[in-house]
Amino acid sequence: MDAKDASLDRKHTAIAIATLAALAAYVILRWILRSSAALYDAPLLGILLLGGAPLLYDIAGGLLRREWGSDVLAALSILTAVILGEYVAGAIIVLMYSGGTALEGYAVTRASSVLRALSKRLPSVAHRKHNAQLLDVALADIAPGDTLVIFPHEITPVDGVVIEGHSVMDESYLTGEPFEMSKAPGATVISGAINGEAALTIRATKRAEDSRYAKIMQVMRASAQHQPRLRRLGDQLGAFYTPVALGIAIAAWALSGESSRFLAVLVIATPCPLLIAIPVAIIGAVSLCARHAIIVKKPVVLEQVATCETAIFDKTGTLTYGTPVLEDIMCAPGALRQEVLQWAASIERYSKHPLARAVLAAATKERLALQEASRIEEVPGLGPSGVVAGHHVRIMNRGSLTAEQRAAAGALPPPAGMECLVFLGDQFAALLRFRDQPRTEGRSFITHLGPRHALHRILVVSGDRESEVRHLAERVGIAEVYAEQSPEQKVELVRRETAAAKTLMVGDGINDAPALLAATVGIAMGQRSDITTEAAGVVIMDSSLIKIDQFFHISERMRRIALQSAVGGMGLSLIGMGFAAAGYIVPVAGALAQEAIDLLAILNALRASIPPKSLSDF
Repeated sequence: MDAKDASLDRKHTAIAIATLAALAAYVILRWILRSSAALYDAPLLGILLLGGAPLLYDIAGGLLRREWGSDVLAALSILTAVILGEYVAGAIIVLMYSGGTALEGYAVTRASSVLRALSKRLPSVAHRKHNAQLLDVALADIAPGDTLVIFPHEITPVDGVVIEGHSVMDESYLTGEPFEMSKAPGATVISGAINGEAALTIRATKRAEDSRYAKIMQVMRASAQHQPRLRRLGDQLGAFYTPVALGIAIAAWALSGESSRFLAVLVIATPCPLLIAIPVAIIGAVSLCARHAIIVKKPVVLEQVATCETAIFDKTGTLTYGTPVLEDIMCAPGALRQEVLQWAASIERYSKHPLARAVLAAATKERLALQEASRIEEVPGLGPSGVVAGHHVRIMNRGSLTAEQRAAAGALPPPAGMECLVFLGDQFAALLRFRDQPRTEGRSFITHLGPRHALHRILVVSGDRESEVRHLAERVGIAEVYAEQSPEQKVELVRRETAAAKTLMVGDGINDAPALLAATVGIAMGQRSDITTEAAGVVIMDSSLIKIDQFFHISERMRRIALQSAVGGMGLSLIGMGFAAAGYIVPVAGALAQEAIDLLAILNALRASIPPKSLSDF
């Protein structure tokens, strides 16, 4: 948001607050202190002059740009209310218009808060090693070739290569892969990744401004500047309603020669069903979402999600659980599957690695009794080892194998997802393969999106390996697959799809945040990243696809109720305008009739907050 927009939002906020104060003063002076009309009308006249005039100026600017919406009728209604002496009505219209504009501006500022969150997450200094000493230096002073030390649990400041130490790193927020990655000398590290339990010494390969995390920030900034412009439901209806109402008012004056008919038509045409009923329905829907652990941060998405035609899903943590499961044990000749699993689990119960939990879960599922283990040792990045039933059991990854161990393992199948190798002494025993499992409701959820929610195209987009993404896509029923995608590529894809049709993007990691901003509607699953939840319009607190379906249904119901309230209110107003144009309704009676119409529209809009019997259909 630029300085001009921020200034306008502050102005609208100030006008809204001042209008509330003026209305409160009016109530006190008139109904509590029983003051004279001249006195209790003074606060309202003041706000209509000081607050209404700037609003009229802004609306006039919109007219010059040929923007016809409900705000034009709001401006004319303010003028009409002043002419008729209906100061309370005029002040309420000022409050509705300024307050709504201020809230819209607040929603836009969320994009800049994402950038601030990104900036705060990266460390401001790095530990540079020089002549056996560690010096804290600013990130801008790091050059390729510098030797840096990353302490346990620190965030990696720049891209680099490990030259000393063994550890694991959590790169899931950046790459989309759900597992901690082992790091040993020769392994690459990316900025923004979180180090594990042991310190690492790395050689920087890029400057901070050229590293992976900085690139994501650049993409995020570009996404914030090119967010899709969404036309509100009230503006769409107002574009039709405003010229019709003005035409009726002008025709009534021209044909009768009575200016009072012009005023009467405008009074009854005041777009309160648009200015009040639609926001009431939206607020009710936001409240209903919150009761179902769905946080709506940008209310406009409630209006827009029903118009989306393309759904784009990240893989890890959205369509999957984000935790590894042991899927296959490929034993060497002579090795027994259950025996290998039993021995591996007996060692892994002493490890905190995510793959260790998967091995233990598999042993528990098969009801294998764990054996006592001794001489347990785990070097970070190399895997655990120990003695079980007289066998020296080692659990390793391909990158840490010695030449002798590679020879003992023989011709291994190509790498596919996460895996580890089990050795008994010097003998290769088995290859364990793991996968991130799809959510149990995944296939039924995906297959119902087209027929029930008119999402004609469904894509899965991930930074993970293509074999993993295609395996998942086949399991849940998605045909279009985009694998090994960087955040820049994700954003480009989302922008391309959004140019063709409105898009829904669902993700959960930092690498998804720029794409969430670029989509028409962005939904963040869970709370794995503050940055992702800041970028999204909707946050699903419980990681469940059912919650997304509930959001769809709440949105559809809200839109239906809002349309009923707005269109019904406008229809009644048009009938009233006809009578006013014919001279059967005077301005004062028109104001009373409009109040009755407003009340009916608002009462109907309140239904959006009432929970229906069911909010899911798959």
